[in-house]
Amino acid sequence: MSYHYQSSTAVKSQNDESKSVSTHKFLIHQKGDHVGVATTPIVEGEKVIGVFMDDNSEIEVVSRGNIPLGHKISLVELNEGEPVLKYGVQVGITTCNWVVGDYVHTHNIKTARW
Repeated sequence: MSYHYQSSTAVKSQNDESKSVSTHKFLIHQKGDHVGVATTPIVEGEKVIGVFMDDNSEIEVVSRGNIPLGHKISLVELNEGEPVLKYGVQVGITTCNWVVGDYVHTHNIKTARW
């Protein structure tokens, strides 16, 4: 990377190649959770990194759908009628089979509250 100096401030030259920086696109509250929450929109087919908030470890998943900011992505395969864990507790029940990378929302999960 080359720099030139203006008034004793380093300025990156325009012709430098930019380098891709990999960052996470979803967070998982804790190990054992079945879903992660998108921290930025995720595009179908995108390989994305998630970070476990309890130990900062990472997981890589290929998205099987477009996932809006704040919505969930499946981290595990589950069958219809199985409990869904988030925060280490059951938050819902699957309404169909899931595979890793599925977009999780009202079309394939129902609340565990009632």
